[in-house]
Amino acid sequence: MKAIYVSLLAAAGVMFAGAVQAEDADALAKSKGCLNCHDIDKKKVGPSYKDVAKKYTAKDEAMLAEKIIKGGKGTWGPVPMPPNKVTPEEANQLVKWILSLK
Repeated sequence: MKAIYVSLLAAAGVMFAGAVQAEDADALAKSKGCLNCHDIDKKKVGPSYKDVAKKYTAKDEAMLAEKIIKGGKGTWGPVPMPPNKVTPEEANQLVKWILSLK
């Protein structure tokens, strides 16, 4: 019986940690100005994050993080995305959060 309780507590902890990480990434996106041009579920200047999540997989994480840092153009239309002042760790956190929005 103890093993069941321990398993349930561990699962709850993992779910809570995932929710906290999502809140942290959302707050990071807001603080870095990402949501000025992007929205979670609708196109603004740039694509919605849900559209990005549909197009890419975990295999694309490094490329997407680099694009967040250096900027990009042409993938989603004629408006370029400027470089962003984020650390590689912040870019990776944002990418993981975006891809989780599927």
